[in-house]
Formats: sequence, structure tokens, C-alpha cells
Amino acid sequence: RYLLEQDFPGMRIGPEPTTDSFIAVMYGETEGNVPGNALVVDPKKPFRKLGRFGNAFLNRFMCSQLPNEVLKSISIIDSPGILSGEKQRISRGYDFCQVLQWFAERVDRIILLFDAHKLDISDEFSEAIKSFRGQDDKIRVVLNKADQVDTQQLMRVYGALMWSLGKVIDTPEVLRVYIGSFWAHPLRNTDNRKLFEAEAQDLFKDIQSLPQKAAVRKLNDLIKRARLAKVHAYIISYLKKEMPSVFGKENKKKELINKLPEIYIQLQREYHISAGDFPEVKKMQEQLENCDFTKFHSLKPKLIETVDNMLANKIASLMNLIRQEESNMPTEMVHGGAFDGTMAGPFGHGYGEGAKEGADEEEWVVAKDKPAYDEIFYTLSPINGKISGISAKKEMVTSKLPNSVLGKIWKLADCDGDGMLDDEEFALAKHLIKIKLDGYELPGTLPSHLVPPSHRKPFQTAE
Repeated sequence: RYLLEQDFPGMRIGPEPTTDSFIAVMYGETEGNVPGNALVVDPKKPFRKLGRFGNAFLNRFMCSQLPNEVLKSISIIDSPGILSGEKQRISRGYDFCQVLQWFAERVDRIILLFDAHKLDISDEFSEAIKSFRGQDDKIRVVLNKADQVDTQQLMRVYGALMWSLGKVIDTPEVLRVYIGSFWAHPLRNTDNRKLFEAEAQDLFKDIQSLPQKAAVRKLNDLIKRARLAKVHAYIISYLKKEMPSVFGKENKKKELINKLPEIYIQLQREYHISAGDFPEVKKMQEQLENCDFTKFHSLKPKLIETVDNMLANKIASLMNLIRQEESNMPTEMVHGGAFDGTMAGPFGHGYGEGAKEGADEEEWVVAKDKPAYDEIFYTLSPINGKISGISAKKEMVTSKLPNSVLGKIWKLADCDGDGMLDDEEFALAKHLIKIKLDGYELPGTLPSHLVPPSHRKPFQTAE
């Protein structure tokens, strides 16, 4: 709702889990709903494979279409609210985690939402997060309603959230958590306004980069599937080879299923395959229980060779084609809704801060602090109104900034490139040091509003 800046059909927002359906929010010329059973038979939509989850799921699945600018670039899958307490003991009637896993394998980004005052990870939420295993690079976490607590409480809440997530998500890397208040109402606590703005901007940048990376991600998925298919072939052909031709098939099958971890190690050594390319042992054992090993196919080396050739040669040329296409096409970004709210104007992120301060003022922004800078300047014994680089360095290093940063500041401040600084250039250097010490980035080139007045080129007047 926050990203689209408009309601979509079927939307319900409340403090308790209110959405009881999976809603695919997609672009459409007219506003309306398409029920799940109709969706899975539509060849133009990517949901046909969801039919295997049955009617119990399809009655809880729909597509909400509306003509919204944001949806031209991205589609959103809104999942049902997570249950906790007594409610999570009541079955949904379909395998919730399996459905989540199906979507997780196909989406570009997974966003987990937490409320600042409801941090408990219920059993269902824990199971849901575990179903995203293998998709860790796609997961982002949003700590919402952070304006409802003060700074001290927010620090505690953030720490508690990271601790809870660490217990559920089995990765050494720390997940990226965006803190903010993602709705259009006034902030209850404005102490962290600046932090919320910066976090929202980071989240927007992350989402906006998705359309650009979609082709590369699909290629990445193709490589993953190809490697998995190859390993699968090795496992299946090994099991087929080990089966007796006449008697003791059932006993041998049980023995092979129990020995699967050892078979994995054997295949890793024999074919020089990484352990990370093998499917999960427990899951594989469960699936093999219902299979007839005698109907498995023997290994076809030619097909394996084809897959190896694709991975070694074809993928590289495909990658080059994608790069060429990206360089020839305009950069695809997400527009509309909340994404346009902070792009331009005085409410854009970072407007009037750091190096951008004073951009829309007539007076030179450094002038207000120049008297204080002049006092320091005249203690450095200027000759003909200028101080040498050595004298400037003595003063500049007192900021304790590293030489690489001070070198950049010197380059920006020495407007005429004569290796010396006059009073205005020195004041500019001090201003740039202040910008850096306040935690802002330095500009790559000196913006026109920071150029000292005496170094500005006079406007050419037409005769």
C-alpha cells in the first residue's frame, strides 16, 4: 500500500493478520480481481504450476490487477498474515511452507516484515523462514512502525530482532534490516526521522535495481538448475546400477536410502562435484521412499557432456549478450507511487545537506563561517594573500582525516590549481573538512554553488 500509494482490490490492512490469501498484485489496464482457479489455467500468467497445491490453496489465491505505474516494472506477491498462538494450530488446508518455497524460488526479492512492538517469531513464521533456505541472498528485513518507540527502545528492539533472526536463519552473514515507518501518516516520534528517511531510500534503491538484474538472476537460476539436474542424474543412475535384477529389491532400496549420505560422498569424489551442489539428504530420502528404483534411467554421458559444454561455453556468451543489451537499452527503473515522492524537490533525500547545502541560496554558503576561517588563515603567514601547501597541510591534518581524503579536499579547494590557497580557497577547504566530519560524502567535482566568488567565471553577455 505504501509503495503503490493506492488501494488494490482485495486489500485489507489491520493490526492482526487480516490477509488470508496470497494476492499477486500486477499491472492491468482495468482494475479487478482474477480468482486462483482461473489464474492457473491462464497461459499468459506464470502461475500454471501452482495447480498442484489443490483447491484448498487456489481458493485462497487471487490476482489483483490495477493500472499503477509501479506495477509496470515489478509485480508483488502479498502473502497471508502469519499466525501465532492458538490460531497456528488450525490447519490452513494446504502446505503453506511449500507454497512459500515455490514463490521464493521464482521471485527477485523476499521482504520479511516485523512490527517494532511485536517481535516474537511464531512457530509458523519460523517454518516459513526456514522454507526460504537456499534463497538467503534474496531476503531483506523491514522493521516497521519504528516511530512508535523512542531511540533507546529502538536500539533494544533492533538488538532483540537480530538475536531472534540469528536463531532462525542459519547463515553467518547478518541480514540487512531496514528501519522505518512505512505508511503515510505523521511520525509519532520524530527523533529518528533522518534515519528513517535514509533507510527508506536504501530500500527504494534496492527494489529499483531489481528490473535491471532480472535477466542475470534468471541466468543464475538456469545455472543452478543445470548443476542440480546433472547431480540428480548421477544419484539416480547410481541407485539404478546398485539394484538387484530379480530378488531383494525392497531390502536393497531401504539399504540404499539409508546409505544416501555415503553415496553422496562417493559421488563427490568420483565426479569431483562440490558438496553444495547436492540436494538436501533428508528431503531426498523422503522423496525416494515412493520411487521404483528399477524404473530409473542409466547415466547418459552424452547428455552430461552437453550440460558441461553449456556451463563452460554457452553461459559465458549469454552473459555477454545480456551485458550488451543492458548497455544499449536505457536503465530500467521502478517509477510511480512512493518511488517518485523523494526523487526531486526540497524533500528529496539529502537535499540541502552536506555538499548540497546552499545550492539554492544566492550567497556563498561558506561565507557565514568565513570570519572564523580567516582568523586561522592569517595565523599561517600568507605571502601575497596566499598560503603554501605545507602551511595548509599543517592546519588540515588537525582534522585527523586520512591523507586520501585530505588529498581529495585539496584537489577540490585549489580552484586555480596553483598549489597554493587564498583566503576563499582555504575557507572552502575547511568547509569540505566539516562536511566530511559531519558524516557526508565529498562530491566528485566541485558543485557550482561551492566555487568561491572570486574564482567564478563572469557570465558572457551577448553583444
